[in-house]
Amino acid sequence: MPFHPASSLARLIETPVRPGVVVWIGARPGRREAMRAEPVALLAAGRGLVGDRYRNAGGARQLTLIEAESLAAIASHLGRERVDGEDVRRNVVVRGINLLALKGRRFRIGTALLEASGECHPCSRMEEILGAGGYNAMRGLGGITARVIEGATIRIGDAVVATTDPPSGAT
Repeated sequence: MPFHPASSLARLIETPVRPGVVVWIGARPGRREAMRAEPVALLAAGRGLVGDRYRNAGGARQLTLIEAESLAAIASHLGRERVDGEDVRRNVVVRGINLLALKGRRFRIGTALLEASGECHPCSRMEEILGAGGYNAMRGLGGITARVIEGATIRIGDAVVATTDPPSGAT
């Protein structure tokens, strides 16, 4: 349920979001195949990451993103030294930005324009990949999904910046 635009909560949600940076990019070429790390990748408008099996024409899950800070928390919950983006099968790992603050917003990675489309919840495969407790360790920390509005090449080191562009369906 949307908040009244004049409410204090609505104003807080619209405050600036600190920019972040891309620290890892990966593609899932096929079902159950290993992630392929990419220093540079192409995002296709309305489709997603070129070379990723979930490249989804018109769908809400065209790209998945997770925070490096969340990966550290997941590792801590599991008693592991580290968990990487490829372990949790996300496309982009960012640092320094709260991805959930992008809910209902558009944002840029480099020159590509994206729109946050939802939370990216863990799947049962996390038990297989991360071990016992993997699914629960990721709950609330799985990152977000996004639609690609304007495609472009993205790179490790690109800025992740919230925009003032209205989301789809906004009036």
